[in-house]
Amino acid sequence: MTEHIKIERKDGILTLTFARPDKKNALTNAMYGVLADSLVAAETDPAARVIVLRGEGDMFTSGNDVGEFAAIASGAVQGERNVSRFLRALVQSTRPLVAAVQGRGVGIGTTMLLHCDFIVLADNAQLSTPFINLALVPEAASTLLMPMRIGYARAYEMFALGEAMDAKTALNLGIANRVVSLDRLHAEAADVAARLAKLPAGSLAATKRLMRNPAVLTAQIAAESEHFAQRLTTAEAREAFTAFAERRPPDFMKVA
Repeated sequence: MTEHIKIERKDGILTLTFARPDKKNALTNAMYGVLADSLVAAETDPAARVIVLRGEGDMFTSGNDVGEFAAIASGAVQGERNVSRFLRALVQSTRPLVAAVQGRGVGIGTTMLLHCDFIVLADNAQLSTPFINLALVPEAASTLLMPMRIGYARAYEMFALGEAMDAKTALNLGIANRVVSLDRLHAEAADVAARLAKLPAGSLAATKRLMRNPAVLTAQIAAESEHFAQRLTTAEAREAFTAFAERRPPDFMKVA
């Protein structure tokens, strides 16, 4: 367990909060482990009818902890990381997933939203997928889901340039369901979750299965993960992580 994931159960709603605001809610291996365990356990918990994902503080999440990535790239960390378990749990979840997003949602902070069923953005939300900036590739089946959601041209631009998308644009492109003022964000998400919790759970699960194919998504995640692992060991990735640690722009032109 980790104190950086807060778990609350109330009125059929399981709320999972990223609670590492001093580190911009950057997700660690331990945090992914708790998230994965919670999603898997919810599948057999009749009291967990809806799951809400949210972040504490002024942002949803800055994505993966870059320090851990650097350790993996250097070979200091090996073996399966809990992020893989978390992604599989997202894909396999039959419960309605509601996300409440404020501030920045970076990397997996954006790609996990593609697996959520109802997304509420605060009006200050900024979504970005700067994987290529770190010499990596997108994950969470986003190379399949993002083009399906917003079209190839926009998805490529989002991945390749890593520029942030504002809340209004995300709503207009179909990434989000609603945009509300920051002070209304969590109340709005809670209201949506409460409405979903009162609906027939079996019908919601069956509808979700008809709309999403877990086998296809799992296969895409596996393909992405293979490329992701390979990219972590490249000279380009080492330059990206070194530049991050040294607080300078990376120079990929010098990498052979």
